[in-house]
Amino acid sequence: MPSSMKRQRVVDALRQEITTGRLAPGARLPGEHDLAERFSVSRGTVRAALAELADEEYIATRGGIGSIVTFDGTALDPRAGWARSIHAAGASVTVQVLNISVLDDDPVAREAGFTGALVAVDRLRHAGGTAISLERSRIPYLGTLRDVVTRGLVDDSITATLDAAGLVPARAEQWVGVIPLAPDDASLLGQEPGTPFLHSRRVSRTHAGEFVESVDSLLAPDRFRLHMRFGSTQ
Repeated sequence: MPSSMKRQRVVDALRQEITTGRLAPGARLPGEHDLAERFSVSRGTVRAALAELADEEYIATRGGIGSIVTFDGTALDPRAGWARSIHAAGASVTVQVLNISVLDDDPVAREAGFTGALVAVDRLRHAGGTAISLERSRIPYLGTLRDVVTRGLVDDSITATLDAAGLVPARAEQWVGVIPLAPDDASLLGQEPGTPFLHSRRVSRTHAGEFVESVDSLLAPDRFRLHMRFGSTQ
């Protein structure tokens, strides 16, 4: 069974227990080890399932400070995939794959401690006929991810592709700022060179700290915002 189906099975079962009251508000979930044994899945699959439930606000996790990008006021979770999150905002999004190729080196990945070959995936997204984002993703050129160059992405999604390869992002760092568009990027986005755009850089890793993905995104500032949350989630 694909890892995505295993994760969804765990999510559906725990969600049902929460919504039916079997897991009462405030009840403590079993540990990762116990859940992995119960569902006969890996602990990585359990972590991914718990992350999805936390994103859907069925469970709460404690933390210090976090930030997310929003699209038209709707929170976007990169782990769920940009297209899925933007679609939840009610926008019809089309994705144009500009490039899938092997890259020998990437400065961001190198800074993150990964020095091997990479798969470069560059994509342009449109909503309502207008370009809203340009994304350049870099993932390891390892194992089944080597097939991406010849076969393309699983379900046209990097999230699904990484999941199928057994790479589950458990933690990430993200930097967000505003930069002027370079001429080539401006041409792709249908903007004038120098137009200010929101720039997001995210580097994600597995629970063990292994590099999963780096992605640089240029986001239309009239559609995207940065939203920050402080303190613990109750």
